[in-house]
Amino acid sequence: MTSPLRSSRRNFLKLSAAASTTFAAPLILPRSVFGANERVSVAFIGVGNQGNNNVKDFLKQEIAVTAVCEVDSTRAGAAVDNLKKQGHEAVPFGDYRKLLERKDVDAVVITVPDQWHARMTIDACAAGKDVYCEKPLSLTIRDGRRMVDAARKYGRVVQTGSQQRSAKEFRQACELVRSGAIGKLQTVLAGIPRPNHPGALGPDSDPPATLDYEMWLGPAPYRRYNEKRVHYHFRFWWDYSGGQMTNFGAHHLDIAQWALDMDNSGPIATDGTATFHPEKLHEVTETFRITHTYANGVKVIAGQQQKDIPTGCTFIGDKGKIYVTRGELVAEPEILNSEVTVKLYDSSNHHRNWLDCIKSREKPICDVEIGHRSATVCHLGSIVCRLGRGIQWDPRTEQVIGDTEAQAMTDRPYRKPWTQA
Repeated sequence: MTSPLRSSRRNFLKLSAAASTTFAAPLILPRSVFGANERVSVAFIGVGNQGNNNVKDFLKQEIAVTAVCEVDSTRAGAAVDNLKKQGHEAVPFGDYRKLLERKDVDAVVITVPDQWHARMTIDACAAGKDVYCEKPLSLTIRDGRRMVDAARKYGRVVQTGSQQRSAKEFRQACELVRSGAIGKLQTVLAGIPRPNHPGALGPDSDPPATLDYEMWLGPAPYRRYNEKRVHYHFRFWWDYSGGQMTNFGAHHLDIAQWALDMDNSGPIATDGTATFHPEKLHEVTETFRITHTYANGVKVIAGQQQKDIPTGCTFIGDKGKIYVTRGELVAEPEILNSEVTVKLYDSSNHHRNWLDCIKSREKPICDVEIGHRSATVCHLGSIVCRLGRGIQWDPRTEQVIGDTEAQAMTDRPYRKPWTQA
């Protein structure tokens, strides 16, 4: 047997043959017309760790940054100062609703804890702004559908920040799978890495004067402030996140959905097991092994800290397998040299793709519907982990079948005065 051929971003094996199927992005109703060289005016909502990463990446594009919103005044000041050094006069806001009133803002980048994604995206769409919303798209399945409905109602370009869709190795892997290079697809392994735990949870306290804690919580249930529940640490608490299931599952399960041609659908059943921290230092899963079964018989197995599931996506067919992770595509040479008959949406830069679509009014590579469907797979896994039992799912109606408790977990009430759309 020949040895596997490895390919990376720097040195990809050229895949042979022109495709017989090509992708064309559907149009979104236009709001306005941009000139070819006109810069899109962008505002950033949330400038923490990932928010600053988005700022850095977007500044590589031709944009004008007009405003920043951040509930932590220290972070807001640092972001404004940094932008000023790079030639952008950004006005700071503590309340995103005031920012959305500005007529000189064309689009917003939302990089905040998950409990805020839906309300901010829907309000931005209603205000006539296009949206780049970080993954996972939503905190609940119902919120995700509300976001899709708002984007369609107001004719907005909404990109989900699952940037692996714009990485060459992931697109090539999905094209090979869908072109039959590994025969009939049987199983997908989605390996989820271990998170950086926040450590011991100290006593609750008053929030620092620099943090508007009420706005940080937003629609989430009230809890007293604790430094191990805010900022980066929100990912470890059910009120604000689904843990690694949604945090990183939104990347690799999104690629699984793409390879299965399920961007408008999802699994029909989800089952599995999970473990939780023995000292309850956080609420979300410590490990999990979740199996999603699709109507065509394919099983997608998502695993956190599972020895037989490497980080990334492994596609297993009856004629071979493909492994892909960031910067690496691994398969036998005859598989990588297979004829590609299905060509997928080709984007080389996730941020640039969104900006281009704002001008063209085409749907971006990870449109809001796609982000919603991929997040739904993650949310189904979280529901199974929390209930400790499997569920049946109807991807057409987006309803849990025969389990009212599980169905109730597809939505959450909002804390007053915040309301659902």
